Amino acid sequence: MTDQQKTDALLAFFKALADENRLKIVGLLAQRPYSVEKLADALGIGVSTTSHHLSRLAKAGLVSAKVDGHFYVYSLHTDTLRSMAQELLHEESLPRFGAPQDGTPESSEEAFERKVLANFIDAEGRITAFPVQEKKFLVLLAHAAKAFVPGKRSPEKEVNEVLARFNEDTALLRRSLVDYHFMEREGGGGSYWRV
Repeated sequence: MTDQQKTDALLAFFKALADENRLKIVGLLAQRPYSVEKLADALGIGVSTTSHHLSRLAKAGLVSAKVDGHFYVYSLHTDTLRSMAQELLHEESLPRFGAPQDGTPESSEEAFERKVLANFIDAEGRITAFPVQEKKFLVLLAHAAKAFVPGKRSPEKEVNEVLARFNEDTALLRRSLVDYHFMEREGGGGSYWRV
């Protein structure tokens, strides 16, 4: 599912719940399945209005109906509620919603960096794999370099402790940060600092 599809699904979800009667319907269906008529009675509104609300909830994947005799009986899809909550609360989701939507799209470089970080960084900020493509690898190095204060000198042991939060291969990260000029070091294993 693309970012836009995820955003559209969340918007449909919130629009479906953005009505007092639809929220009440969800609350009632969370207890047990109901027919349209029973829901209308419980809410004190007409059957056609209740059907309209159920239709909106069904389009968002929140409810479904099955025929029981002469009635349609609606049930709540709690799995949809759970998956939407997880998507919304996922660490990478909220910043994605802040991406410009007003006709000023993020630069292709920003989009590339965001995509690389989404593909190679887990929810805890750890690097899950090192990409073969140098351009992607540089994005990960820039991400790790942000953990260091520019100009502050640190011994190798301290640098390794910081880098271990990103990946267990601290030697690769440390050497690469120096090789690609994100950091400098004194010769002979002396101190390191971010440039």
